[in-house]
Amino acid sequence: MVALGAAGYGYFWVHHPLIPAGGQPIDFAVKPGSSVRGTGQQIEASGIPVNPLMFALLARFSGKSGRLKAGNYTLKPETTPLGLIEQLVRGELAQESLVVIEGWTFRQMRQAVNAHPALRHDTVNLGDNELMAKVSSDYKVPEGMFFPDTYLFAKGSSDLQIFKRAHALMLKHMDDEWARRDPAVPYKNRYEALIMASIIEKETGQAGERDMIAAVFVNRLKRGMLLQTDPTVIYGMGDKFQGNIRKRDLETDTPYNTYTRPGLPPTPISLPGAASMAAAVNPTKTDVLYFVSRGDGTSHFSNNLNDHNRAVNKYQRQQ
Repeated sequence: MVALGAAGYGYFWVHHPLIPAGGQPIDFAVKPGSSVRGTGQQIEASGIPVNPLMFALLARFSGKSGRLKAGNYTLKPETTPLGLIEQLVRGELAQESLVVIEGWTFRQMRQAVNAHPALRHDTVNLGDNELMAKVSSDYKVPEGMFFPDTYLFAKGSSDLQIFKRAHALMLKHMDDEWARRDPAVPYKNRYEALIMASIIEKETGQAGERDMIAAVFVNRLKRGMLLQTDPTVIYGMGDKFQGNIRKRDLETDTPYNTYTRPGLPPTPISLPGAASMAAAVNPTKTDVLYFVSRGDGTSHFSNNLNDHNRAVNKYQRQQ
């Protein structure tokens, strides 16, 4: 009877949820090199009501004691001890996410990475140049070199892996878009295309106008006209920018002031997304050279300066 009772309890325990429905998930960690019994003890110490001895017996009897993987996990409600062991065998680590926004600067990306509580901050004390040395052998300046996306990672992962993944993904997008480029675009290489994409990213208010914005800047480059784009000026001002751009800012020369210097700025000014990268290498085929905001998020495009000045009077100065 005692043996029968023990067997009944064992069957009940194996198939009974460790956290009932409606309960809160519980995070736990298993250290590398842990024994089966030690694994059960670490799980119990995290607040999960698992008996380490019963856990070890179940792992051994199921033939999976040697396949449990270390790492950071989250136990969800309604998971049974058997389900827990399966989770450890599959290595279903706790998933976290970091969202890198299109149009962010690299500085903003670093701030988001440094502030994420689930990452291990191995790069926090590295300068930008030191970080790039660990990430890339070809590029020294980090601006624009990381693709904006949502990155999933196991809790406790190194932040360096996020930077490496984002950089590798950006290189792939650069290669893909460069291979699909219109032969008429005036760039020497894929890096110049990336610089243009970063400008388009910052200038576009409506997604549907992205290709037209690209056309304005590409046409101006081809004609040797100044790009005259405010976001490059703002980027060049750095911490001096306080929310308003003034006439004297447009006249103050910096390497990024496209009102005073011809051609593209020396580096990207933001992290461009896929749509801006595509627009940079395949802009709309049109003669537009100017655009001005209508004040509602859309832009008015013009082929000549007279039409542009009239649009400025209509949409800007009257406001």
